[in-house]
Amino acid sequence: MSTRDAVEVITIGDELLLGHTIDTNAAFISRELAQHGFRVQVRTTVGDDPHAIRQAVASALERANTVICTGGLGPTQDDFTKSVVAELFGTELEIHADLLEQLRERFRRRGIQMAERNLCQAEVPTGALVLPNPRGTAPGLVLSTTDERCCILLPGVPQEMRGLIVEQVLPFLLRRSADRTRHAIHYRTVRTTGIAESAVAEKVSALLPSLVPLTLAFLPGYAGTDLRITSWGELDPAACDAAMAAAARNLQELLGSFIYGSNDEDLAAVVGSQLRASRLSVAVAESCTGGLLGKRITEVAGSSDYFLGGVITYSDQLKQDLLGVAAKTLRQHGAVSEEVVREMALGVRNRTRADTAIAITGIAGPGGGSAEKPVGTVWVACAVHDNLQTRRFVLPGDREEIRERAAQAALALLWRTLSSADALAETASAAVVR
Repeated sequence: MSTRDAVEVITIGDELLLGHTIDTNAAFISRELAQHGFRVQVRTTVGDDPHAIRQAVASALERANTVICTGGLGPTQDDFTKSVVAELFGTELEIHADLLEQLRERFRRRGIQMAERNLCQAEVPTGALVLPNPRGTAPGLVLSTTDERCCILLPGVPQEMRGLIVEQVLPFLLRRSADRTRHAIHYRTVRTTGIAESAVAEKVSALLPSLVPLTLAFLPGYAGTDLRITSWGELDPAACDAAMAAAARNLQELLGSFIYGSNDEDLAAVVGSQLRASRLSVAVAESCTGGLLGKRITEVAGSSDYFLGGVITYSDQLKQDLLGVAAKTLRQHGAVSEEVVREMALGVRNRTRADTAIAITGIAGPGGGSAEKPVGTVWVACAVHDNLQTRRFVLPGDREEIRERAAQAALALLWRTLSSADALAETASAAVVR
């Protein structure tokens, strides 16, 4: 990528720093620019403070040829961006006659008298390029230096900013770009579960040099570690597709037993596809997850094809009454045990007449743990016909994380059990054919 195409994004507003407003603007800008081969190298957020804005813009212009700022172009006392950047570029603000007339006409159409403070929205730094904004009162502005660096100022209102990015900013950047052979930035995500990030990194370390010019990023989360393969625009579309397909195949060879999907695929959807293809139904029995597993399954459109329902048995008494867990089992082994989770899975399968069942019991915390069963101890069970599988986990994190990880672990156990059953069926079928 040409250094001329380096981009930095600065989002401005106290509400962003306070967490009252989620910064969706920066994410949108990065995605849109990536589709045209522009890589956002740094993103910065600052408050409505003139010194902070000036410092952020000045620093960004030292590193990048294009700086895009959103926010601080309104008519209120805390909108400093335009005046600060104009001063930084050594230029004065002046009333733009056409903008002023458009502003007045906008208020006339709405039957509202324009306040005196709105006049500042018709002010433009001398020599700036004006980017018309039909969706709002603040236009976009482009200020340029003698060495062809530029700062693009956009309103912070998401709808207005997005329209300006697509209709004005991208065409402007493409016209001034030094790289006429730019290709879009593409990425593909490989999703894993049941393996730690460090273990993933160890397994794929030898592969990394061969991926160049592609890069591989590790994205750990509750559900597992995602691997994002990225092509940064150096490859033409055909070469990009071939390189990314080869990288995905290599990852499949190294991590196949842990890979359940790609891009935005959710494990619950993958399991649902398995159940639908095999014409199997499923029911769930939950304790510590309190319905989260059922929620994951039913978030998938069409899950009524295979999901019969579930039972939340938080107390020992309900485990006995609704699932048929034996009182003796609970006394001898405790609610968080392999013996109890087995009876939970079999109980919900028998009572719902489901083909498959999943059960979860555990200690989500923050209290209730012991030396033998610390917080995070979770047992899951999966019954597929006569095949009953159980697994014990000691999951890290706070209460929410443990519950999320437990639901994912239960889905992963069903996924692997169904995958093994499919493999055995294919082997048996092939043997008959031979």
